[in-house]
Amino acid sequence: MRPSWDEYFMEIVNVVKNRSTCLRRHIGALIVKDKRILSTGYNGAPKGLKHCEEIGCMRKKLNVPSGERHELCRALHAEQNAIVQAANSGVSIKDATIYVTNQPCVLCAKMIINAGIKRVVFGGKYPDELAVSLFRDADIELIEFDKFRE
Repeated sequence: MRPSWDEYFMEIVNVVKNRSTCLRRHIGALIVKDKRILSTGYNGAPKGLKHCEEIGCMRKKLNVPSGERHELCRALHAEQNAIVQAANSGVSIKDATIYVTNQPCVLCAKMIINAGIKRVVFGGKYPDELAVSLFRDADIELIEFDKFRE
């Protein structure tokens, strides 16, 4: 059976997440507009820096719960990397859809809102109600894609 567009792009984002170098969670993101992939991203250290796989995870060492103290992580989130990749390539992502393996956090939600993305499709919950509230306030469609819950 032929997959819907959301199914198709969620399948792809679940492949993208395999490039992640995070020790705690593998996340992938895919930005799409007019059924065309504009940008991809996964969570990992900034370009040219050592990954957590190589030097360890400070959040893990400090026992920081999921969804808290993002500033202690050396990695960029998948959504951030996808947005930065589009910017570096000069690709407009205004009015696009972002597909993510998990619900974006509040930091990524703010970037998604300011980037002009209008739709977020995600595969699994993340403990960040403020992000959900910001998406609602910004009138961004937030869709939990049940088939890909982790």
